[in-house]
Amino acid sequence: MAFAWLKGHGTENDFVLLPDADGSVHGALEPAFVAALCDRRRGIGADGVLRVTRTEALSAVDAAAAESASEWFMDYRNADGSVSEMCGNGIRVFAKHLFDAGLADSPAVIGTRAGDRTVTDHGDGTYSVTMGPADVRATSKVAANGRAWEAQDIRTGNPHAVAFVDDLADAGPLTGAPEHDKTVYPDGVNVEFVVWRGPGHIAMRVHERGSGETRSCGTGACAAAVAAMLVDQTMLPATYRVDVPGGTLHVGWDVNDELTLTGPAEIVARGELEWLS
Repeated sequence: MAFAWLKGHGTENDFVLLPDADGSVHGALEPAFVAALCDRRRGIGADGVLRVTRTEALSAVDAAAAESASEWFMDYRNADGSVSEMCGNGIRVFAKHLFDAGLADSPAVIGTRAGDRTVTDHGDGTYSVTMGPADVRATSKVAANGRAWEAQDIRTGNPHAVAFVDDLADAGPLTGAPEHDKTVYPDGVNVEFVVWRGPGHIAMRVHERGSGETRSCGTGACAAAVAAMLVDQTMLPATYRVDVPGGTLHVGWDVNDELTLTGPAEIVARGELEWLS
């Protein structure tokens, strides 16, 4: 099978993009194929795959696509091939491809399994995404490498458990998924370990379900910022800076409970691949 591909990243959270406007090239995107494509030794290598398809091409088989009013839909898969609701870094890369290819104008509405999102190109290499409301729930425990923390359950398209730590090294090597309460997160969870850097300024590490520890997570940055604003009892509207290993993101939260994620997006390679595996 030969197909076109692109490679891009947002704060070093990297993705393979598969242009597939009518949904005819990649069909149901088998998990084994996605996992092989994302493998950094036997594939292109990435934290996930973004299929770039028209919403109408998926509307018959995907309930979220059927409900979307957008022209384009981000069919996102984690590195292990599992389906994910949303990707805050990935959608900026997705939108950049649409803008660069003349397939959409800024601002563009893009469909996701977490709902339609609007992406705006600021013209300086950064993009803002409307991320919807913050769904703040109860706390539970997460644990890694023999240590445990209380974590805030916050849904920002994806489920997140946000734990404040004294030092980002406290969680140790995140070679496996942190332990979590499976009754709270039956479908798995992204876990953020967060430290304070100053007023309106935090830093974090993240372990993403289906991908492992990554250099950045956009929905996770939103969850971490919301958790920090709640602790700070911050008056809204407010914007927090979130440092991740791959760079810096900014998260805004307004009086209408709407989150906005702003950060860079880059396309770094493109080509055609004849897949032989």
